[in-house]
Amino acid sequence: MKHRIIVLGAGYAGTYVAGNLARRLSPADTEITVVNAEPDFVQRLRLHQLAAGQQIEAPKLTNVFAGTGIRLRLARVTAIDPKRQVVAVADAEGGGELAYDTLFYALGSHGDDGGVPGVAEYAFDVAARPSALRLRERLDSLGRRGEGGSVLVVGDGLTGIETATEIAESRPSLSVTLIARGELGVRLSAGARDHLRRACDRLGITVLEHTVVEAVEAARVLCANGTAVASDATVWTAGFAVSPTAATAGLEATEDGRIIVDRTMRSRSHPNIYAAGDSAYAIGDNGRPLPMSCASAGYTGMQAIAAIVGHLTGRKIPHTKLEYPGNHISLGRRDGILQLVDGEAQAKPKYLGGRKAARIKAGILKMSLWINSHPTFCLPKRKHRLAATGPTPAAPDMSAEKAVA
Repeated sequence: MKHRIIVLGAGYAGTYVAGNLARRLSPADTEITVVNAEPDFVQRLRLHQLAAGQQIEAPKLTNVFAGTGIRLRLARVTAIDPKRQVVAVADAEGGGELAYDTLFYALGSHGDDGGVPGVAEYAFDVAARPSALRLRERLDSLGRRGEGGSVLVVGDGLTGIETATEIAESRPSLSVTLIARGELGVRLSAGARDHLRRACDRLGITVLEHTVVEAVEAARVLCANGTAVASDATVWTAGFAVSPTAATAGLEATEDGRIIVDRTMRSRSHPNIYAAGDSAYAIGDNGRPLPMSCASAGYTGMQAIAAIVGHLTGRKIPHTKLEYPGNHISLGRRDGILQLVDGEAQAKPKYLGGRKAARIKAGILKMSLWINSHPTFCLPKRKHRLAATGPTPAAPDMSAEKAVA
Protein backbone atom coordinates (compact mmCIF):
# COMPACT_ATOMS: atom_id res chain seq x y z
CA MET A 1 0.00 0.00 0.00
CA LYS A 2 1.28 3.45 -0.90
CA HIS A 3 2.20 5.97 1.77
CA ARG A 4 -0.57 8.57 1.78
CA ILE A 5 0.52 12.22 2.07
CA ILE A 6 -2.18 14.85 2.42
CA VAL A 7 -1.39 18.53 1.99
CA LEU A 8 -3.93 20.93 3.48
CA GLY A 9 -3.95 24.24 1.67
CA ALA A 10 -2.66 25.28 -1.76
CA GLY A 11 -1.24 28.69 -0.94
CA TYR A 12 2.43 29.62 -1.20
CA ALA A 13 3.57 26.95 1.28
CA GLY A 14 1.17 24.14 0.36
CA THR A 15 1.64 24.31 -3.41
CA TYR A 16 5.42 24.52 -3.14
CA VAL A 17 5.70 21.63 -0.69
CA ALA A 18 3.31 19.36 -2.59
CA GLY A 19 5.15 19.90 -5.86
CA ASN A 20 8.56 19.28 -4.36
CA LEU A 21 7.42 16.09 -2.63
CA ALA A 22 6.03 14.84 -5.94
CA ARG A 23 9.36 15.65 -7.56
CA ARG A 24 11.48 13.91 -4.93
CA LEU A 25 9.47 10.88 -3.84
CA SER A 26 8.78 7.86 -5.99
CA PRO A 27 5.15 7.61 -7.19
CA ALA A 28 5.49 3.86 -6.78
CA ASP A 29 5.58 4.37 -3.00
CA THR A 30 3.64 7.57 -2.32
CA GLU A 31 0.28 9.11 -3.06
CA ILE A 32 -0.05 12.89 -2.65
CA THR A 33 -3.39 14.67 -2.29
CA VAL A 34 -3.84 18.43 -1.99
CA VAL A 35 -7.01 19.72 -0.34
CA ASN A 36 -8.00 23.33 -1.07
CA ALA A 37 -11.30 25.19 -0.90
CA GLU A 38 -10.64 27.42 -3.93
CA PRO A 39 -10.06 26.14 -7.48
CA ASP A 40 -7.37 28.76 -8.19
CA PHE A 41 -3.95 29.59 -6.85
CA VAL A 42 -4.42 32.89 -5.04
CA GLN A 43 -1.60 35.44 -5.06
CA ARG A 44 -2.31 36.70 -1.59
CA LEU A 45 0.60 39.14 -1.76
CA ARG A 46 -1.25 40.97 -4.53
CA LEU A 47 -4.80 41.00 -3.22
CA HIS A 48 -4.55 44.71 -2.41
CA GLN A 49 -3.90 45.25 -6.11
CA LEU A 50 -6.93 43.15 -7.01
CA ALA A 51 -9.07 45.22 -4.64
CA ALA A 52 -7.75 48.44 -6.17
CA GLY A 53 -9.01 47.35 -9.60
CA GLN A 54 -6.05 45.64 -11.25
CA GLN A 55 -6.08 42.28 -13.06
CA ILE A 56 -4.17 39.60 -11.13
CA GLU A 57 -3.35 36.15 -12.47
CA ALA A 58 -5.04 33.25 -10.70
CA PRO A 59 -3.84 29.97 -12.27
CA LYS A 60 -6.23 27.03 -12.08
CA LEU A 61 -4.92 24.43 -9.64
CA THR A 62 -5.94 21.68 -12.06
CA ASN A 63 -3.44 23.18 -14.50
CA VAL A 64 -0.82 23.79 -11.80
CA PHE A 65 -0.83 20.11 -10.77
CA ALA A 66 -1.42 18.63 -14.22
CA GLY A 67 1.11 15.92 -15.03
CA THR A 68 2.58 15.86 -11.53
CA GLY A 69 0.69 12.85 -10.20
CA ILE A 70 -0.76 15.02 -7.41
CA ARG A 71 -4.44 14.55 -6.70
CA LEU A 72 -6.51 17.70 -6.10
CA ARG A 73 -9.56 17.70 -3.85
CA LEU A 74 -11.55 20.93 -3.95
CA ALA A 75 -13.09 20.98 -0.49
CA ARG A 76 -13.06 22.82 2.82
CA VAL A 77 -11.30 21.19 5.78
CA THR A 78 -13.75 20.88 8.67
CA ALA A 79 -11.81 18.72 11.16
CA ILE A 80 -8.76 16.56 11.78
CA ASP A 81 -8.75 13.33 13.77
CA PRO A 82 -5.09 12.55 14.56
CA LYS A 83 -5.93 9.28 16.35
CA ARG A 84 -7.70 7.83 13.32
CA GLN A 85 -5.41 9.76 10.95
CA VAL A 86 -8.24 11.20 8.87
CA VAL A 87 -9.23 14.65 7.65
CA ALA A 88 -12.90 15.56 7.38
CA VAL A 89 -13.82 17.74 4.39
CA ALA A 90 -16.94 19.39 3.01
CA ASP A 91 -17.68 20.10 -0.64
CA ALA A 92 -20.61 20.49 -3.01
CA GLU A 93 -21.30 16.76 -2.81
CA GLY A 94 -21.37 16.71 0.98
CA GLY A 95 -17.75 15.82 1.71
CA GLY A 96 -16.31 12.86 3.56
CA GLU A 97 -13.04 11.73 5.12
CA LEU A 98 -9.53 11.37 3.73
CA ALA A 99 -7.05 9.04 5.40
CA TYR A 100 -3.39 9.96 5.70
CA ASP A 101 -0.06 8.55 6.85
CA THR A 102 1.71 11.92 6.74
CA LEU A 103 -0.14 15.22 6.99
CA PHE A 104 1.23 18.60 5.93
CA TYR A 105 -0.78 21.50 7.36
CA ALA A 106 -0.67 24.83 5.51
CA LEU A 107 -4.13 26.35 5.84
CA GLY A 108 -2.65 29.82 6.32
CA SER A 109 -4.38 32.73 8.01
CA HIS A 110 -7.37 35.02 7.56
CA GLY A 111 -8.37 38.50 8.65
CA ASP A 112 -8.95 38.99 12.37
CA ASP A 113 -11.44 41.54 13.68
CA GLY A 114 -9.81 41.54 17.13
CA GLY A 115 -13.23 41.52 18.74
CA VAL A 116 -13.89 45.10 17.63
CA PRO A 117 -17.65 45.67 17.26
CA GLY A 118 -18.89 46.20 13.71
CA VAL A 119 -15.83 44.93 11.84
CA ALA A 120 -17.49 41.70 10.69
CA GLU A 121 -20.66 43.53 9.63
CA TYR A 122 -19.31 46.67 8.00
CA ALA A 123 -15.60 46.39 7.18
CA PHE A 124 -13.82 44.95 4.14
CA ASP A 125 -10.48 43.13 4.07
CA VAL A 126 -7.89 41.90 1.57
CA ALA A 127 -6.95 38.67 3.36
CA ALA A 128 -8.78 36.45 0.84
CA ARG A 129 -9.78 36.71 -2.81
CA PRO A 130 -13.58 36.85 -2.25
CA SER A 131 -13.25 39.65 0.30
CA ALA A 132 -10.83 41.57 -1.92
CA LEU A 133 -13.34 41.33 -4.77
CA ARG A 134 -16.12 42.60 -2.51
CA LEU A 135 -13.98 45.64 -1.68
CA ARG A 136 -13.32 46.14 -5.38
CA GLU A 137 -17.06 46.18 -6.10
CA ARG A 138 -17.56 48.76 -3.36
CA LEU A 139 -14.81 51.00 -4.72
CA ASP A 140 -16.31 50.65 -8.21
CA SER A 141 -19.69 51.75 -6.87
CA LEU A 142 -18.11 54.82 -5.24
CA GLY A 143 -16.48 55.70 -8.54
CA ARG A 144 -19.75 55.39 -10.43
CA ARG A 145 -21.34 57.97 -8.15
CA GLY A 146 -19.14 60.56 -9.84
CA GLU A 147 -18.48 62.44 -6.61
CA GLY A 148 -15.68 60.34 -5.21
CA GLY A 149 -15.87 58.96 -1.72
CA SER A 150 -13.84 58.29 1.40
CA VAL A 151 -11.86 55.11 2.06
CA LEU A 152 -10.53 54.40 5.53
CA VAL A 153 -7.76 51.81 6.00
CA VAL A 154 -7.38 50.66 9.61
CA GLY A 155 -3.98 49.17 10.41
CA ASP A 156 -0.48 50.39 9.59
CA GLY A 157 1.26 47.03 9.10
CA LEU A 158 2.57 46.11 5.67
CA THR A 159 -0.88 45.11 4.41
CA GLY A 160 -2.43 48.39 5.52
CA ILE A 161 0.34 50.49 3.99
CA GLU A 162 0.23 48.64 0.68
CA THR A 163 -3.57 48.75 0.53
CA ALA A 164 -3.81 52.47 1.27
CA THR A 165 -1.13 53.46 -1.25
CA GLU A 166 -2.47 51.13 -3.97
CA ILE A 167 -6.03 52.46 -3.69
CA ALA A 168 -4.84 56.07 -3.57
CA GLU A 169 -2.74 55.64 -6.72
CA SER A 170 -5.25 53.54 -8.68
CA ARG A 171 -8.32 55.58 -7.73
CA PRO A 172 -7.25 59.22 -7.32
CA SER A 173 -10.88 60.39 -7.12
CA LEU A 174 -11.21 58.71 -3.72
CA SER A 175 -10.07 60.26 -0.45
CA VAL A 176 -7.90 57.76 1.45
CA THR A 177 -7.13 57.87 5.18
CA LEU A 178 -4.75 55.48 6.96
CA ILE A 179 -5.18 54.93 10.71
CA ALA A 180 -2.05 53.90 12.64
CA ARG A 181 -2.19 52.67 16.23
CA GLY A 182 1.26 54.15 16.87
CA GLU A 183 3.83 55.96 14.75
CA LEU A 184 3.52 55.28 11.04
CA GLY A 185 6.18 52.80 9.88
CA VAL A 186 7.54 52.34 13.40
CA ARG A 187 9.37 49.12 12.44
CA LEU A 188 11.24 50.83 9.61
CA SER A 189 14.50 52.77 9.76
CA ALA A 190 14.33 56.55 10.10
CA GLY A 191 15.07 57.07 6.43
CA ALA A 192 12.46 54.55 5.33
CA ARG A 193 9.86 56.18 7.60
CA ASP A 194 10.54 59.53 5.98
CA HIS A 195 10.23 57.94 2.54
CA LEU A 196 6.89 56.42 3.54
CA ARG A 197 5.56 59.77 4.76
CA ARG A 198 6.61 61.46 1.52
CA ALA A 199 4.81 58.75 -0.46
CA CYS A 200 1.63 59.27 1.55
CA ASP A 201 1.85 63.03 1.00
CA ARG A 202 2.42 62.54 -2.72
CA LEU A 203 -0.61 60.26 -3.01
CA GLY A 204 -2.81 62.53 -0.91
CA ILE A 205 -3.25 60.00 1.92
CA THR A 206 -4.27 61.42 5.29
CA VAL A 207 -2.48 59.64 8.13
CA LEU A 208 -3.94 59.51 11.64
CA GLU A 209 -1.28 58.29 14.08
CA HIS A 210 -1.68 57.09 17.68
CA THR A 211 -5.33 56.34 16.98
CA VAL A 212 -7.21 53.26 18.18
CA VAL A 213 -10.48 52.22 16.54
CA GLU A 214 -13.03 50.94 19.05
CA ALA A 215 -16.01 50.33 16.75
CA VAL A 216 -16.91 50.27 13.06
CA GLU A 217 -20.26 51.51 11.79
CA ALA A 218 -21.79 51.61 8.32
CA ALA A 219 -20.49 55.10 7.49
CA ARG A 220 -17.86 55.86 10.12
CA VAL A 221 -15.47 54.47 12.73
CA LEU A 222 -15.40 55.44 16.39
CA CYS A 223 -12.01 56.03 17.98
CA ALA A 224 -10.81 55.68 21.57
CA ASN A 225 -10.05 59.40 21.76
CA GLY A 226 -13.73 60.19 21.24
CA THR A 227 -13.52 61.21 17.60
CA ALA A 228 -15.50 59.73 14.71
CA VAL A 229 -14.04 59.41 11.21
CA ALA A 230 -16.43 59.26 8.25
CA SER A 231 -15.94 56.43 5.78
CA ASP A 232 -17.74 55.15 2.68
CA ALA A 233 -15.57 52.01 2.73
CA THR A 234 -13.62 50.83 5.79
CA VAL A 235 -10.81 48.35 5.14
CA TRP A 236 -9.68 46.35 8.16
CA THR A 237 -6.01 45.25 8.08
CA ALA A 238 -5.31 45.39 11.81
CA GLY A 239 -4.59 41.70 12.35
CA PHE A 240 -4.60 38.11 11.10
CA ALA A 241 -5.64 34.84 12.73
CA VAL A 242 -5.38 31.15 11.90
CA SER A 243 -8.04 28.47 11.78
CA PRO A 244 -8.74 26.72 15.12
CA THR A 245 -8.78 23.34 13.34
CA ALA A 246 -5.38 22.18 14.57
CA ALA A 247 -5.89 23.24 18.18
CA THR A 248 -9.38 21.72 18.24
CA ALA A 249 -7.90 18.44 17.02
CA GLY A 250 -5.59 18.33 20.05
CA LEU A 251 -2.31 19.32 18.41
CA GLU A 252 0.03 21.29 20.63
CA ALA A 253 -0.61 24.87 19.59
CA THR A 254 -0.13 28.46 20.69
CA GLU A 255 -2.95 30.48 22.19
CA ASP A 256 -3.76 31.86 18.75
CA GLY A 257 -3.96 28.36 17.23
CA ARG A 258 -0.64 27.96 15.41
CA ILE A 259 0.91 24.49 15.46
CA ILE A 260 4.05 24.37 17.60
CA VAL A 261 6.76 22.66 15.56
CA ASP A 262 10.33 21.58 16.11
CA ARG A 263 13.33 22.73 14.05
CA THR A 264 12.25 20.49 11.16
CA MET A 265 8.61 21.75 11.07
CA ARG A 266 7.36 18.55 12.71
CA SER A 267 4.53 18.88 15.21
CA ARG A 268 5.89 18.53 18.73
CA SER A 269 2.84 16.51 19.77
CA HIS A 270 2.06 14.50 16.61
CA PRO A 271 5.19 13.35 14.74
CA ASN A 272 3.44 12.43 11.48
CA ILE A 273 2.07 15.97 11.09
CA TYR A 274 4.12 18.86 9.71
CA ALA A 275 3.25 22.53 9.32
CA ALA A 276 4.63 25.60 7.57
CA GLY A 277 3.73 29.16 6.75
CA ASP A 278 1.28 31.15 8.85
CA SER A 279 -0.10 27.95 10.42
CA ALA A 280 3.21 27.09 12.10
CA TYR A 281 4.81 28.52 15.23
CA ALA A 282 8.47 28.11 14.31
CA ILE A 283 11.58 29.50 15.99
CA GLY A 284 14.01 31.12 13.57
CA ASP A 285 17.77 30.89 13.60
CA ASN A 286 17.87 34.10 15.66
CA GLY A 287 15.89 32.46 18.46
CA ARG A 288 12.75 34.48 17.73
CA PRO A 289 9.41 33.24 16.36
CA LEU A 290 9.18 33.70 12.61
CA PRO A 291 6.49 36.24 11.64
CA MET A 292 3.51 35.42 9.47
CA SER A 293 4.80 36.23 5.98
CA CYS A 294 5.43 34.82 2.53
CA ALA A 295 9.15 34.71 3.31
CA SER A 296 8.48 32.54 6.37
CA ALA A 297 6.29 30.27 4.24
CA GLY A 298 9.21 29.74 1.87
CA TYR A 299 11.82 28.95 4.52
CA THR A 300 9.56 26.74 6.66
CA GLY A 301 8.28 25.01 3.53
CA MET A 302 11.81 24.13 2.42
CA GLN A 303 12.58 22.72 5.86
CA ALA A 304 9.38 20.68 5.89
CA ILE A 305 10.22 19.17 2.49
CA ALA A 306 13.67 18.13 3.70
CA ALA A 307 12.20 16.62 6.88
CA ILE A 308 9.40 14.67 5.20
CA VAL A 309 11.70 13.27 2.51
CA GLY A 310 14.33 12.42 5.13
CA HIS A 311 11.91 10.64 7.47
CA LEU A 312 10.30 8.63 4.70
CA THR A 313 13.51 7.60 2.92
CA GLY A 314 15.79 7.18 5.92
CA ARG A 315 18.11 9.96 4.77
CA LYS A 316 19.77 12.54 6.99
CA ILE A 317 17.60 15.61 7.50
CA PRO A 318 19.47 18.86 6.80
CA HIS A 319 18.63 22.09 8.57
CA THR A 320 17.68 24.73 6.02
CA LYS A 321 17.80 28.44 6.85
CA LEU A 322 15.05 29.83 9.05
CA GLU A 323 15.38 33.57 8.89
CA TYR A 324 13.46 36.74 8.19
CA PRO A 325 15.57 38.96 5.92
CA GLY A 326 13.38 42.04 5.82
CA ASN A 327 10.37 43.79 4.30
CA HIS A 328 9.58 44.52 0.67
CA ILE A 329 6.81 47.12 0.63
CA SER A 330 5.02 48.34 -2.47
CA LEU A 331 3.76 51.94 -2.45
CA GLY A 332 1.69 51.75 -5.59
CA ARG A 333 3.17 50.54 -8.88
CA ARG A 334 6.05 53.03 -9.16
CA ASP A 335 7.39 53.30 -5.63
CA GLY A 336 8.45 50.98 -2.85
CA ILE A 337 10.67 50.34 0.15
CA LEU A 338 13.19 47.54 0.64
CA GLN A 339 14.07 47.38 4.34
CA LEU A 340 16.50 44.72 5.53
CA VAL A 341 16.69 43.69 9.18
CA ASP A 342 19.54 42.46 11.38
CA GLY A 343 19.87 39.26 13.40
CA GLU A 344 17.68 40.74 16.12
CA ALA A 345 14.92 41.51 13.61
CA GLN A 346 15.60 45.25 13.93
CA ALA A 347 15.63 47.51 10.86
CA LYS A 348 19.07 48.25 9.49
CA PRO A 349 19.86 51.98 9.06
CA LYS A 350 20.06 51.82 5.26
CA TYR A 351 17.10 51.14 3.00
CA LEU A 352 16.28 51.18 -0.71
CA GLY A 353 13.33 53.26 -1.90
CA GLY A 354 11.71 54.45 -5.09
CA ARG A 355 11.31 52.80 -8.50
CA LYS A 356 14.19 50.37 -8.01
CA ALA A 357 12.59 49.01 -4.84
CA ALA A 358 9.28 48.73 -6.70
CA ARG A 359 10.95 46.75 -9.50
CA ILE A 360 12.56 44.39 -7.00
CA LYS A 361 9.19 43.80 -5.31
CA ALA A 362 7.57 43.16 -8.71
CA GLY A 363 10.34 40.69 -9.54
CA ILE A 364 9.80 38.81 -6.27
CA LEU A 365 6.07 38.56 -6.98
CA LYS A 366 6.71 37.34 -10.52
CA MET A 367 9.17 34.72 -9.28
CA SER A 368 6.75 33.55 -6.58
CA LEU A 369 3.99 33.12 -9.15
CA TRP A 370 6.22 31.12 -11.48
CA ILE A 371 7.45 28.83 -8.70
CA ASN A 372 3.93 28.10 -7.49
CA SER A 373 2.61 27.69 -11.03
CA HIS A 374 5.36 25.12 -11.68
CA PRO A 375 5.68 23.42 -8.27
CA THR A 376 7.66 20.44 -9.60
CA PHE A 377 10.00 22.80 -11.49
CA CYS A 378 8.92 21.11 -14.71
CA LEU A 379 10.09 17.75 -13.54
CA PRO A 380 12.38 15.38 -12.93
CA LYS A 381 14.64 15.03 -10.01
CA ARG A 382 15.72 11.65 -8.71
CA LYS A 383 12.69 9.86 -7.28
CA HIS A 384 13.70 8.56 -3.85
CA ARG A 385 12.16 5.27 -2.76
CA LEU A 386 10.81 4.92 0.75
CA ALA A 387 13.02 3.23 3.31
CA ALA A 388 12.41 -0.52 3.54
CA THR A 389 11.48 -0.20 7.20
CA GLY A 390 9.04 2.65 6.49
CA PRO A 391 8.87 6.02 8.25
CA THR A 392 9.80 6.29 11.89
CA PRO A 393 6.88 7.77 13.84
CA ALA A 394 8.65 8.30 17.16
CA ALA A 395 8.89 11.95 18.10
CA PRO A 396 12.43 13.25 18.59
CA ASP A 397 13.67 14.95 21.75
CA MET A 398 12.27 18.50 21.68
CA SER A 399 13.76 19.75 24.92
CA ALA A 400 15.90 22.37 23.20
CA GLU A 401 13.02 23.74 21.13
CA LYS A 402 10.73 23.76 24.20
CA ALA A 403 13.30 25.73 26.13
CA VAL A 404 13.49 28.31 23.32
CA ALA A 405 9.71 28.51 22.89
